[in-house]
Amino acid sequence: MSIVRLTKRIEFSASHRYHNPHWSESRNRAVFGSCNNIHGHGHNYLLEATVEGTVDPATGMVVNLYDLKLVIAEVIEEFDHKDLSLDTTYFEGQIPTTANLAVVLWEKIEGRLRGGRLSSLRLFEEEDLFVDYQGHRIGQVPEAYCTRRYRFAAAHRLHTPALSDEDNRKVFGKCNNPNGHGHNYTLEVTVRGAIDVETGMVTDVTRLDEVVNERVVRRFDHQHLNYDEDFGRFVTTGENLVMFIWNVLDKAIPTGALHKIGLVETRDNYFEYHGSIQEQKS
Repeated sequence: MSIVRLTKRIEFSASHRYHNPHWSESRNRAVFGSCNNIHGHGHNYLLEATVEGTVDPATGMVVNLYDLKLVIAEVIEEFDHKDLSLDTTYFEGQIPTTANLAVVLWEKIEGRLRGGRLSSLRLFEEEDLFVDYQGHRIGQVPEAYCTRRYRFAAAHRLHTPALSDEDNRKVFGKCNNPNGHGHNYTLEVTVRGAIDVETGMVTDVTRLDEVVNERVVRRFDHQHLNYDEDFGRFVTTGENLVMFIWNVLDKAIPTGALHKIGLVETRDNYFEYHGSIQEQKS
């Protein structure tokens, strides 16, 4: 049986405030920072709903995209141009974080869907921060994936002492230029975990930013990768770089577990690493 997936995207605008009523004002401020501002803040959210199923031989579709659009639009109407904390009832007992919102949207869309199966939801809070939810739970607690994007500019030269100078030029071409060349790298760090009941988040994004900026961005930004004391010992390919960054970050993630390192080297080149086979099994 052949399974096909299709994705529908829709935007909406909403505001929210992160606040745990069981905590002191100082603790709320310390954990949530500016997201705890008393009057809230807002986003242009982008929702991507992916549906999977077999193709109907009569229609040639898994599900009618127009029908799917109507389902999503009907659900979004409750949240569009609303204050999630004050204008909806879904967050009376939980913080209206992007992770919790993704779970609410999943439950509402799944309940209305006719034909196909809801495979995943991706909810962008902003261009460089999004949550994926696939309906999975750890016990009674939803499990989600939080992805944060970072950027750094760096130079490198692809060259290995295992090959002659002539063979290096043959293998790496222009990338073997003796003086190097450079890229604007985009780094995607994805953390997997249960949505914390107290914070509504998979991981502490503020702390994650500190860790990634300290261990990766400040280390490599506006540097030549071949001259890095540790990474310069390897061939500075995108493949080696995603594995190196994984090892640098793996044990430093504040909460949750490191799930994926993605690296955009150019618009045409993307690298992805999920850890070793042993790490995936553990």
